[in-house]
Amino acid sequence: MSDAANPMTAADVQAIVEKSAFLSWLGLEILDLKDGEITLRATWRPEWVANPKIGQTQGGILAALLDFAANFALVEHHGGPAPTVDLRVDYHRLAKKGDLIAKGRVIKAGRQISTSEATVHDLDDKLLASARGTFMAPRPPG
Repeated sequence: MSDAANPMTAADVQAIVEKSAFLSWLGLEILDLKDGEITLRATWRPEWVANPKIGQTQGGILAALLDFAANFALVEHHGGPAPTVDLRVDYHRLAKKGDLIAKGRVIKAGRQISTSEATVHDLDDKLLASARGTFMAPRPPG
């Protein structure tokens, strides 16, 4: 966790990713973190495919990326990851084989509840899915 004097950096978030088996499996690379926004890349895996006939990526993968990006857009404010209270996901088009780019942006950073949004695009910058979520501020240790 960080504090207001030492906000989390992209390297700090990458370290969290590397300690998580699931996030590491998603192949997350934090590209940018600043001013309440985060950008990351997820490396495509054959295990993501839900429908082999058309090569469609499972929607749960997109939802996980959206949840992560919306949540971690808040790390500069909250000092670390926050529990998800609610996440509304909209799917706009099929995701197929290829890496994905997720972006999160803070809408409102509150003391107890915060709101942020996220998008997932393919490498051609086509919007695949979007979400808006609310997150509870983490409790201070102790």
